[in-house]
Amino acid sequence: EKNLILEEKIQVLQQQNEDLRVRIDQNTVVTRQLSEENANLQEYVEKETEEKKRLSRTNEELLWKLQTGEAMSPVKLSPTSPTPIYRCSSGPPTPAKVSTVPR
Repeated sequence: EKNLILEEKIQVLQQQNEDLRVRIDQNTVVTRQLSEENANLQEYVEKETEEKKRLSRTNEELLWKLQTGEAMSPVKLSPTSPTPIYRCSSGPPTPAKVSTVPR
């Protein structure tokens, strides 16, 4: 009778052990997926940071050109006058296209 009780306990422990192995395998898969996603997100953040820096440099360059161009220009626009807008001579103005990049 004692043997039967021990055999039942062994079966219960073996089942628990198998359940734990399955959970470990599942956690390993999830960990791998999260690691890949984290690496992709870090790469995305680095690219976005570089793009932000590039745009900032471009903005500074354009501001500098605007300031030096106004200082050298014989005709200055008053602060309240509208900035000239360059348009195509034919057809009505069309809205700018916005590029959407999947993230």
